[in-house]
Amino acid sequence: MFENQTRLRVRYAETDQMGVVYYANYFVWMELGRVEFCRAIGLRYRDMEQNDGVLLAVVEAGCRYLYPARYDEEVVLRTTLQLARPRMVRFGYEMFDAAASRKLATGFTSHIFCNPEMRPLKLPPKYLSLFEGVASDRKIPESDLR
Repeated sequence: MFENQTRLRVRYAETDQMGVVYYANYFVWMELGRVEFCRAIGLRYRDMEQNDGVLLAVVEAGCRYLYPARYDEEVVLRTTLQLARPRMVRFGYEMFDAAASRKLATGFTSHIFCNPEMRPLKLPPKYLSLFEGVASDRKIPESDLR
């Protein structure tokens, strides 16, 4: 299974009054991981949008917070593609404290493919083959995708 790792350092602006990363920022990190994952497999979001009119719309997202990240800590974000279908993809994420190797959070985002008018469409084969080549579909029970 292909996995992409992205490193980031927690910025002060990402923390709350308690000095820990504000919960919504984990979703921003997931987007960063997703974009870097796509780049690593040879796919740039911008090209898919501009050249083929294909957009990835988030239809579901979740995050399980396990341990707080704090200002100036380095975070390792591991991104995988859990599912690739002609009309949708699902990414998985794990975030770790780089110094302690402690898992901070896990999450996922599910996306459907849309045209610029936000109408669902099938992904062109040239992109689908990239996604299918790195997906780990067999790990997700069908019941979890409803």
